[in-house]
Amino acid sequence: MTKNQGRLFVISAPSGAGKTTLVDKLLKLCPNVVRSVSMTTRLIRKGEIAGQDYIYVSKEKFQSIIKANGFLEYAKVFDNYYGSPKKFIATQLKQQKDVILTIDVQGAMNIKKIMGDKPVFIFILPPKFADLKKRLLKRKTDSAKEIAYRLKAAKQEIKCVKDYDYLIINDDIKIAYQQLLAIFISTKCRIGK
Repeated sequence: MTKNQGRLFVISAPSGAGKTTLVDKLLKLCPNVVRSVSMTTRLIRKGEIAGQDYIYVSKEKFQSIIKANGFLEYAKVFDNYYGSPKKFIATQLKQQKDVILTIDVQGAMNIKKIMGDKPVFIFILPPKFADLKKRLLKRKTDSAKEIAYRLKAAKQEIKCVKDYDYLIINDDIKIAYQQLLAIFISTKCRIGK
């Protein structure tokens, strides 16, 4: 990475841990930080906005982008594909913007295999595992079956915390946000990595 290039931040969390809320708050206050919008083959959910939450495409379109080497990383999760468009990320980094990827552990570990320790890896958790279920129920976006599947997946994802650079416990949104902001500031001031 050159001094005139942005940094890549990879943020993962189990569903319901609050990563989207924290990232949205950071984006509002940091004009030089952008979110890479993932592409997916899953259907749009109520309340989501195409191009803002995800770029929604068919499986055929997604597979054609895979063949064209158009993803920095991609994975199949919950029977759908998710991927990070390579061209957008590279362009933003060259324009000295910091890029946030909010992706699952599988995608983050793919990035780590490809890019090593160049990106900054951040993991967000609620204070207790039981809080995940409460938060997922409160969202009212998933069926009981999907929530059970997400909770099962969360148990596996949490085992990967050791592979991340930072851990934020989202017990209080204001404190968690301050910790996230501190990571961004300290990383930008850091010499080396």
